[in-house]
Amino acid sequence: MPRIIIYTLLILTLLAILPPVIAANARSKPNPNRPINLIQDMDLQAKFLPQSENDLFADKRSQRPQIVGTVARGETYLDTHFVDGVVDGQWATTMPKQLPMNMELLLRGQDRFNIYCTPCHGYSGAGNGTINQRAMELVANADGPVNGTVWVAAKSLHDATVTIQPIGQIFNSVTHGVRNMAGYGSQVPPADRWAIVAYVQALQRSQNATLEEVPTDKRGGL
Repeated sequence: MPRIIIYTLLILTLLAILPPVIAANARSKPNPNRPINLIQDMDLQAKFLPQSENDLFADKRSQRPQIVGTVARGETYLDTHFVDGVVDGQWATTMPKQLPMNMELLLRGQDRFNIYCTPCHGYSGAGNGTINQRAMELVANADGPVNGTVWVAAKSLHDATVTIQPIGQIFNSVTHGVRNMAGYGSQVPPADRWAIVAYVQALQRSQNATLEEVPTDKRGGL
């Protein structure tokens, strides 16, 4: 093979290796210079980074403490009945005034209940949801704890320990959780949590109602 071809191949090989070597070298050590940005976007916007100095303030801190007495919009939490399910330090026994009990509220509660609650509690609230059934199956067929853990059966919402609870206490359980159940305060807005509570009480009533409580025109000849 002619030497000119060999030299050419060597040069091309070196040129092909050079970019990865330069890129690897640039990524392996810090560089005091700003990076080259072909598309600026908001990379070079004027701003104060966290923990950086700001001469505008006497303490030189760019991160400012919250102003005393201010809260984010919609987060005043002054209505403890609506936000916490508490009235005068006791569990609320009624729905908040801004949520009148009607069919629209119950249907909303049913929709949210079916999404968040039925996997464990089941559609009837009897604690026979798909996840609970599967977990109980695994525990029953396992020799000891499964993967280092155990399963606590989902509570039946028709259990006497639940049916006697004030409506505010049930709201608190939905919000913050209880025992092994996680809370849904960060996922479900307060109004929807109250709708779930209303639907839970409707489920409980459906399993414990007497014929005398059914309006005469709704008894269907019974």
